[in-house]
Formats: sequence, structure tokens, C-alpha cells
Amino acid sequence: MGLKCGIVGLTNSGKTTMFNCISNTKAAVTDFAYSTNKSNIGVCPVPDERLANIDTFIKADKLIYATLDVVDIPGLAKGASQGEGIGNSFLADVRLCDALIHVLRCFDNENLPHVEGSVDPVRDIEIVDFELQVKDLEQINKKMLKVEKAVKAGEKTAKHDYEVLQKYKAHLENFQNVRTMDATPEEKAVVSDMMLLTEKPMMFVCNVNDEDAVNGNAYVDSVREYLKDKDAEMLVIAAKIEAEIAELESAEDRAEFLRDAGLNEPGVNKVIQAAYKMLNLISFFTVGGKENRAWTIRKGMLAPQAAGVIHSDLERGFIRAEVIKYADLVQLGSELKCKEAGKLAVEGKNYEVQDGDILHIRFNV
Repeated sequence: MGLKCGIVGLTNSGKTTMFNCISNTKAAVTDFAYSTNKSNIGVCPVPDERLANIDTFIKADKLIYATLDVVDIPGLAKGASQGEGIGNSFLADVRLCDALIHVLRCFDNENLPHVEGSVDPVRDIEIVDFELQVKDLEQINKKMLKVEKAVKAGEKTAKHDYEVLQKYKAHLENFQNVRTMDATPEEKAVVSDMMLLTEKPMMFVCNVNDEDAVNGNAYVDSVREYLKDKDAEMLVIAAKIEAEIAELESAEDRAEFLRDAGLNEPGVNKVIQAAYKMLNLISFFTVGGKENRAWTIRKGMLAPQAAGVIHSDLERGFIRAEVIKYADLVQLGSELKCKEAGKLAVEGKNYEVQDGDILHIRFNV
């Protein structure tokens, strides 16, 4: 799908440690602020127990999970919008992401001083929000100058566009993010080419010490209180212990480590799944033979588009899709039994693929 999820936050918040937990790329972790000026890019598999369950009914040589591109963006500093720290690089990379994971420092460590002098995750949220808002406001003001000239020249839609930009400007000047603005599709179209930073969906990850991995702490409570009236997801992970778990090669060792930490599954699994959902993504499956595989599509895609994710020839020559629901396969135990029970549906070009659908594409090129 080519969609990227960026990991952002103030320096020394644990971003890179979390990135190393979930990505196939490992980046250096240091105790120094601004120790890197380059984003790390990696690919992470999307945990999905349905694929392993399908394999118990329909065997294949291997399982291939859906993946998500993740970008570990260099730590932000107050004043990034004015070029402080490595602000310009940070903000340019944020612009290229489709959604953001904001890692918040919710742990004390006297050997790792906070760049702002104290641990306060709510303040850190406000710092990052402000820097992104300032950059968006700069973009809006630049576009308003261009549109103002178009208004004077009498261009047909220019007056409407200028009024829309004024609305966005007022919202940002009120220290609000674009994603919280009540805008019509027509209004959103006016700014769609600007890739506004605060328009991107964002979730929050509270990074805690090992002992707070299960129940959180006072810092986590303050973030939860701050976000209670906002449409934002918050998760709690202990990135340091998650990184140690990720280093273990044996599944049994990882499971034992998790039990000792009081966890049922790695917290980063929940982060990946939440990011996948935040990007409005779902998975469908193809099964049998060489591989059982999960494929990523945007929610709302029709069957021919989904087929095109597998191969362009399948979309071009699409005839129909034979669809079995995941729940029906688990209940009945085989494709044949699903067919006998009338649970194999034949769908045409207007079928909207659902999360968990098992598809067999019929095509002719």
C-alpha cells in the first residue's frame, strides 16, 4: 500500500527503542540528545492470529503476514518549527508520513535527563502539537497570499478558497490541530495538497519502566486525563523490556519472559495493530498451496481493487471473487464444508471486501 506510520516524540523518549522492537531494521540507541539527524525506516509484520488459525484448516508451505512501513523520526526539540535541533529535517519527514505514533516519556531515569529538565508527558504533547501547528500555520499563510492574488484577479473559486483558509488559520491560531476541525469534504479539498502535519491521525504511546508495564503510573494517569475528551488512542508499553523480549529467538523464551513481566502479549503488537487501524487498513487472505497470506487494503476497497493489490493482471481481468468469511471457515473447518453449507459467496465487481475475507480471484487476461 506504500503507507507510512511515523514515530515521533521529544528526544530521549524511547522512540528508537520502540522502533527496534517492531521493525526489521535495528537503529542505534544512545543516551544523548539529538544523537542522530537521520530517520530510520523499517518494515514490521502486522500480528494477526487469524492467519495462524487459517493454517490449521488449510495448510500451506509458509505464512506471510501483512506489513506496515514505520519511520523512526529524529527527536523533536522545542523550536523545531524555527529550525531548532534538527527541526527542519524532522518536520519534512513527518510530512511524508500518513499517520503518527507519539511516544511519550513516562519514566524517571536520573542517568537519562529529560531535554526539558523534568518528566511531564502532557507538556511534551503540547510542545509537539505546538511545533506542528506553527508549521501548518506557516503553510496556510503562504497559500493565503497566493489565493488573495487570485481573488483580485477574479478567479471563480478563489473567494471560497480564501474563506476556507481563514477558517483553518483561525483553528490553528486557537492552538487546535487540523484533525479536530469540523470541515466538509469540499473544504478539506482546498488544503488536500498541503499535507498538513496536524491533520494526520495520531495515537499516543506512554513509555514506562518495566515495573509499570501492567498498571501504568502517575504520568500515564495524567496523559489519560488529558486525552479523555479527545478522540485519540493511548497505549502503555515498557519499550526497554519489549526490546529485550524481541531479541529472544525462541517463541517459548519470549512467552516465558512475557509471563514473568505480567503480560499476555508484547505491547508493541497492540501498537502495530492500532496503527494499522488508524490508517484505515484491513486485511484479506489468500490461502492454500505455497502460502497462506494476508494482504493489506484500505477499508472500503472493492473486489477488483483488492485483486489488483495481489497483481495488476488480476484487477485488469477480474471476473469474480469467491469469498469465505473467516468465522465460517473456523466454525465449519474447511473450504469444502463452507461450500456445502452455502457459505461460499460469489461476488462481482461491486463487492466491498471485508476485514478477514478469504478470497479466491477468478480472472481472465
